[in-house]
Amino acid sequence: MNKLNQERQIQVVKALVEGNGINGIVRMTGVAKNTILKLLADLGSSCLNYQNENLRDLKLSRIQCDEIWEFCYAKEKNVPAKHKGEFGYGDIWTFVAIDGETKLVPCWLVGQRDAGHAFEFIDDLRQRLANRVQLTTDGHKMYLEAVEGAFGSEVDYAMLVKVYGASPEGEVRYSPAECISAEKHPIQGNPDPAHISTSYVERQNLTMRMSMKRFTRLTNGFSKKVENHMYAIALHFMFYNFARPHKTLANPYPRTPA
Repeated sequence: MNKLNQERQIQVVKALVEGNGINGIVRMTGVAKNTILKLLADLGSSCLNYQNENLRDLKLSRIQCDEIWEFCYAKEKNVPAKHKGEFGYGDIWTFVAIDGETKLVPCWLVGQRDAGHAFEFIDDLRQRLANRVQLTTDGHKMYLEAVEGAFGSEVDYAMLVKVYGASPEGEVRYSPAECISAEKHPIQGNPDPAHISTSYVERQNLTMRMSMKRFTRLTNGFSKKVENHMYAIALHFMFYNFARPHKTLANPYPRTPA
């Protein structure tokens, strides 16, 4: 069986982490689609294991959490009857945590937007921390029980609840409703009002959509298999955390979040 040499592997991986789709990489490199997917699975699995094992005992300070929507296989309304309600078909959500100071992403979780997956995500975050932190989420109620169940009283927790106006007439599909206010609600401990924010994690959502073709809206580049979706996310955060210098961390020299 022919194997890609290291130079060709690097070429494919560079294209993947810079947001190119699988079919585009096939055209650019001449590497077969199945070979690229096999490389993604092997490398993504290694990235997942490495970060799971090494992103531990982290001394972070200001954590922001959010979830980003995507779909797999087909949009929810188009999922075949035999796959209705089966994970990996239709709507999927990726929970993400980011530290506002270091910009490190300590953990993420692909699942459903429900209380069970919210608790699993928040509990995983708690196990990775070495100290008490300030935590901010949006106003989704699933986070209330998740944070209480995972951290108890050992966290300074607040919600940032955004209030939206009506959707722009005639542009419902493409333009989000205008955010008319953001209300800060301290929930637990003593969160600093100046740092009750979800700006960094919302910016990370944009980074994910720009860096992974699978997250791009209104295209056919969406994931067909949830396993490949997870591998792509693991590769993205390996590159983000360990390889790409963050523009806000350039003093005194360019640094990665890790």
